[in-house]
Amino acid sequence: MLKIGYVIGTRPEAVKCAPPILAMAQDVRFDPVLISTGQHAEMLYSALDVFGIVPAADLKVMRPEQTLSGVTERILSGLSQLPLMRELDAIVVHGDTASTVAGAIYGFQNKIPVIHLEAGLRSTRIDSPFPEEGNRRLVAQISSYHLAPTTGNYLNLLREGIAHDRIAITGNTVVDALHWSVPKARSYHDPILDEIDSDSRRIVLASAHRRESWPKLPVLAEALAEVARLPAVRLVIPLHKNPVVRSALLPQLEGHPNITLLEPLPYLGFVRLMLRADLILSDSSGAEEEGPAMGKPTLILRDISERREAIDVGSAKLVGRTKEEIVHEVSAVLSDEAVYKRFVSGGCPYGDGSASPRVLNAIAHFLGDKCNIDADTSKGLRGSSVPAFAHNLAAAVENKDFVGAAL
Repeated sequence: MLKIGYVIGTRPEAVKCAPPILAMAQDVRFDPVLISTGQHAEMLYSALDVFGIVPAADLKVMRPEQTLSGVTERILSGLSQLPLMRELDAIVVHGDTASTVAGAIYGFQNKIPVIHLEAGLRSTRIDSPFPEEGNRRLVAQISSYHLAPTTGNYLNLLREGIAHDRIAITGNTVVDALHWSVPKARSYHDPILDEIDSDSRRIVLASAHRRESWPKLPVLAEALAEVARLPAVRLVIPLHKNPVVRSALLPQLEGHPNITLLEPLPYLGFVRLMLRADLILSDSSGAEEEGPAMGKPTLILRDISERREAIDVGSAKLVGRTKEEIVHEVSAVLSDEAVYKRFVSGGCPYGDGSASPRVLNAIAHFLGDKCNIDADTSKGLRGSSVPAFAHNLAAAVENKDFVGAAL
């Protein structure tokens, strides 16, 4: 049995790691262990509670006004003091956070295989998003195995010199999380959400919190206030906990009759709100995937994205961070039925809700020498890695940008 440690610290990591963790807990090949860094403690535990997952350890790294370097240093120090880390057969890190980088560095320096979940996303600019793009590239260089959500992500890794037999294409586990959550979210009761459900106005679910957005937050606040003045529109904004975000948004949004400001919702509550929304307007990476997966037109408050797939199929669109462009695009989607239908018909390019079995089979195949798998169980594991058609594209990697290729 393989003991697999997951090092996570944020709510998006919890949501996306929960499906494979739950699947591993039911699989005789694996013994999953969750290590929480506590990077975003309150929101992290709120998400983990929904899935019934309890961390084996919590590093509690949060400090007031902490720096990125300080967070990374405390995570590394905390991992080094955990005896259970020395029992692991592999460490799974997800995405692009400080927890991701620190977990990967710890594994690399202690010769524990590092498996990167949601690998290969690239914006093509090292400074955007900051620091996520740099984190992703760094982790790619020291990971032993790469679980790429899409063919485009796979090709990005090939172009950077990662061997094809160290990559598996799995789909994105966020779609698995939604498949698990949506039935439960429909019966999630909350007085505010009940009232929003009964509102006949068009519901725009909005958020802005990324570090790269901070200089533009006052402009985004103006744009959101203007969106709320569109006919028959109600703007619902779950506010991020970060005081930088709140101090920039609240002065312009508080008290507006068509704006509802909420504290961060439990995950099932947020899923229910996405189900009700007519449009999602956000700079959140999660929204870029969840919106298209739920068939919701998604406008992205960014100038560049590492998640090009939904943009390429037309279910999401980059709208930048200028007031005029944002208001124009929202108005176009909500006032023109043909435009709205084009977004909805784009579909979801991030997977079919079966990423977790692919993740487990790929990890078992990669760690096969340590995994006691009988002949019947091991059948087809190799097929969970890169499909043959992807190899045929490898020769073109030097000349083309495959950031947007879908699964």
